[in-house]
Amino acid sequence: MKKNTRNLVHCAIIAALYVVLTHLQNLLIPGSATWAIQFRASEALCVLSFFTPAAITGLTLGTLLFNITYAQALPLDFLVGSLASCLAAIVMYLTRKWTVKGYPLFGLLMPALFNAILVGWELSVYIGGGFGINALTVAIGELGVLLTLGSALYYAMRIRGLDKRLFDN
Repeated sequence: MKKNTRNLVHCAIIAALYVVLTHLQNLLIPGSATWAIQFRASEALCVLSFFTPAAITGLTLGTLLFNITYAQALPLDFLVGSLASCLAAIVMYLTRKWTVKGYPLFGLLMPALFNAILVGWELSVYIGGGFGINALTVAIGELGVLLTLGSALYYAMRIRGLDKRLFDN
């Protein structure tokens, strides 16, 4: 029972952090977390999928809650954005041990891949512009965040031992 409660708390904290960070970024730098070309700093939280399966649900719920509470989000984004986050987090968790000299490069590419395909398609439906260019801009934003902020968070957690202290039993 203790482990289930702990996972639920981790899930809730990750979801809340995602929502708050995304809203805060959008407040401070309008459009930077919501337009076709975006760099959501909160996407760096995806690296938590390497440390706990609770991040899968937390990131999915966080994405859904942000999209529901953001007035300009379109209904399709509730499903598509959340699905992209969920699939990326699942693959990141499943491939968490696949590293290149200790760096989880393959996993860090997953949010860019899933968001490029799914959100790129969604943007093509809503705003046009062609799937290729929309997928490319989404992927660039995701890669920019994951390979910088995400990598920094990953190494900070590993070096400080937070991965073990927070997520191991």
